[in-house]
Amino acid sequence: ARWHDGQPITPEDVMFSMDVLKAGNPFQAEYYKNVVRSEKTGEREVTFYFDVKNNREMPVIVSQLTVLPKHYWTGNGPDGQPRDITKTTLEAPLGSGPYKITEAAAPRYIVYQRVENYWAKDLPIRKGFYNFNEIRVDYYRDQTVAFEAFKAGQIDFFAETSAKNWATGYDFPAMKSGQVVQRGDIVLKTPEPMQAFVMNTRRAKFADARLRRAFNLAFDFEWANQNLFYGQYKRTDSFFQNTELAAKGLPQGEELAILEDVRAQVPPEVFTTEYKNPVSASPDEARQNRRDAVALLKDAGWTVRTEVQKDENCGFFCRILTSVGLQSQKTAPVLRNAASEAMEVEFLLVSPQYERIVQPYIQNLDALGVKSTLRVVDTPQYKRRTDDFDFDIVVGSFGQSESPGNEQRDFWGSQAADTKGSRNDIGIKNPAVDKLINRIIFAKSRIELVAASQALDRVLLWNHYVVPQWYTPNERIAYWDRVSAPSTLPSRSVGFLQVWWHDEERAAKLKASQ
Repeated sequence: ARWHDGQPITPEDVMFSMDVLKAGNPFQAEYYKNVVRSEKTGEREVTFYFDVKNNREMPVIVSQLTVLPKHYWTGNGPDGQPRDITKTTLEAPLGSGPYKITEAAAPRYIVYQRVENYWAKDLPIRKGFYNFNEIRVDYYRDQTVAFEAFKAGQIDFFAETSAKNWATGYDFPAMKSGQVVQRGDIVLKTPEPMQAFVMNTRRAKFADARLRRAFNLAFDFEWANQNLFYGQYKRTDSFFQNTELAAKGLPQGEELAILEDVRAQVPPEVFTTEYKNPVSASPDEARQNRRDAVALLKDAGWTVRTEVQKDENCGFFCRILTSVGLQSQKTAPVLRNAASEAMEVEFLLVSPQYERIVQPYIQNLDALGVKSTLRVVDTPQYKRRTDDFDFDIVVGSFGQSESPGNEQRDFWGSQAADTKGSRNDIGIKNPAVDKLINRIIFAKSRIELVAASQALDRVLLWNHYVVPQWYTPNERIAYWDRVSAPSTLPSRSVGFLQVWWHDEERAAKLKASQ
């Protein structure tokens, strides 16, 4: 194995990578916390030492280490100054893979060139992979602008994330002529992430699970799916969606035995009721959900009051008419606690496209007396605020593998709740959750791992930490006919870039027709 500058990849590179990544990144520090030291034990061999036993996944976790070139990162940059891996730079880093960066113009685009003497290109596991000579990735701040660039032929491949655009946006000339292919028939065998409205439980107003459940009751997924998403989505009801790790029915067998160990620390419904999201497919169901939400809020110490609202648009004559009873005063429900404090929440977004989705939810919350506002910020500000946990509600996504392990600490662990930049956006500090995470990490068999994951899923759901959103069972992709794919795609990815290729014959025909 060689770096792009021809130097060999060494054990020193591997050991350096472990040390520098643990020191400079909160997630990596947590992920590799059980690696206490590494030692060169051969010309091409490194031995890692762990401070725990019985973590069957540790060898796999170590194998996932991103290996960095020590001689590059401990050397000087073009300016003659020592490189600092913790600092942002526009210098293309030294790599060892099938492509290398040849050009970049932040924040507009980056260009990768195929490495002809890539050290692994003739290995059997690389046959048929990495067929593009050059890859250019263009960056757009607005999805609408990106789609217009795709329609104009400036982009080869487009992964659609908007249900509305998928249903209404693909009627342009190149689509009608067959020059652009639209595919929505691809179903992958992959876990679906838990995408959700995430409530920051570090803030006192979200500390009560009953209030959090009320916020879920206020979200009308069925209406949103019909009116906003063109019926393309299914409701997410598990943190391990589309896997055998998802909790189903009532706990039994090994899962029940695991949960018995934390029975006193989890909601009683964990043992008695299968978790289901509220459904509001009919007006009666929607009204019942609202009544249930009001009852839960009352139990949590919040009361809906009808109060006179100041009308900012009411001028001098309006106020006179109001004072003599010729014009009614404006009233609205207000949710207040025992200290007469009003419930106010801010939805923090990074994408303007989400506004049309959040606004109907805000209207439902307003009906419960929750004064809700929406703020869209740019990416740097959003990252800064989420890293510092400075938010009420954000849209979060928690992706999972089919072999969960140490990363669960960063998602839900108590220590991560106080670690800036961790993925515990929710702020979970729950001893039962910590115990279940350890049962996953130290599972002695696949059967135990599945049972522990199902137990964790069930406990997370019944604590109502998030308002689950949705997922699409099918991939939604579109591409110009000048790129081609194998007739059989990978089962866990559409494989674009990895196994697709530029079709010279089709590209020539396309160019001739334009």
